[in-house]
Amino acid sequence: MDKHYFYQNSVQCVEAEIDFVEATYKQLKGRDAITLREDFCGTAQTACEWVQRADDKQAWGVDLDPLVMQWGENNNIAAMTGSQQARIQLSQADVMEAPVKKLDVVLAMNFSYFIFMQRDLMLQYFRSVKDSLNEDGVFFLDAFGGYEAAKELVEERECDGFTYIWEQASFNPINSEMQCYIHFETDEGVRMNKAFDYYWRLWTLPEITEMLLTAGFKTADVYWEGTDEKTGEGDGVYCKSKQGTADAGWVCYIVAEK
Repeated sequence: MDKHYFYQNSVQCVEAEIDFVEATYKQLKGRDAITLREDFCGTAQTACEWVQRADDKQAWGVDLDPLVMQWGENNNIAAMTGSQQARIQLSQADVMEAPVKKLDVVLAMNFSYFIFMQRDLMLQYFRSVKDSLNEDGVFFLDAFGGYEAAKELVEERECDGFTYIWEQASFNPINSEMQCYIHFETDEGVRMNKAFDYYWRLWTLPEITEMLLTAGFKTADVYWEGTDEKTGEGDGVYCKSKQGTADAGWVCYIVAEK
């Protein structure tokens, strides 16, 4: 059982994510983004997707865990062409001190930045990202919430050959800190408990956008997913919005311009 393979095939959809980043950046800045840094990159699947989009695109991945980055090197980067491999670089480093500067785009996806549970630490991270961007750089984040986000629950979703299990094991309403796990179970019944372990703070959208503006970003806009009229489910199209829906659970993007 390979937890990183399972993760990439149950949690991430890097094609859709990069589609959104490319289109939104061009809409905002009138040109294509070339350089990208993926913070908390893990297996660097998103950075790999970026460099495969065009021959001039460059990407950097930053993470503290050398084992997960090695997995990305062996499985994601090794699968690309030599030219593509030459345009991606992984760094084992604290994102607060990421070595790459003057970037078009910085990403903090999969709610990874929720590990900064104090306001001063989050502001420090946001300021470090702002300093890493060029003058027309853009910071992309995602966030989740909804009235079921602050409760204890277990959700299962069938994937190809295995089941993805998301557990919100505990939530403290006093400080909004929560313990979450991802478990996997193969179709043959072999279970991997606590494949991934997250202890973080459930930040709200007003808190995140206000901190981005306090950190010096010019804008901090929420991009909300539209609704398919036939199914009532999300349609995969995210647009800048001032009005969301009071769903049980939602995921959105936040886009901050330097």
